Amino acid sequence: MPTTKNIHLKILFSIFLLSAFFSCDTKKQKQTVHHQNPNEITFISVSHIGGTLGEYRIIKAKQDSIFVEVGATANHSHKEWASAIDANTWKQLVSHLNSKELDQIKSSPSQQSVDGIDETFQIRTPQKSHIYVNSFADTTHYKQLQQLKEHLDLLLPKEYK
Repeated sequence: MPTTKNIHLKILFSIFLLSAFFSCDTKKQKQTVHHQNPNEITFISVSHIGGTLGEYRIIKAKQDSIFVEVGATANHSHKEWASAIDANTWKQLVSHLNSKELDQIKSSPSQQSVDGIDETFQIRTPQKSHIYVNSFADTTHYKQLQQLKEHLDLLLPKEYK
């Protein structure tokens, strides 16, 4: 009988521990940012990746900061730079983009398979994420992306251009 009591106590104690474990669920509530304009651009990324040495340059910008990394995989070079930007700079940066026309931009096939360099744009709004690969072939709609690229280059130090 003593072993039976111990088994019942062990089962009862295990049930108690399991119920305590599952009742202490500490899920973090996501803080959602409510944007007044659903077409407001919240994130921009421009990358050039490929070539015979595996070169890359990735620029990421959001409303308060800009980040760039450049390098080449063949010689294991890599460097990064980041900076804060103010609201006026962000507004000037996204002023070249018409978020309603972003769906009309066409991508082209990748060029990396023939040692080419792929140019990729990612533009996010609260409603959608737009991704374009080698869209420079779309001469009609590429102009706004070209202006964005030029404006981003103005924000970067000379060694990252």
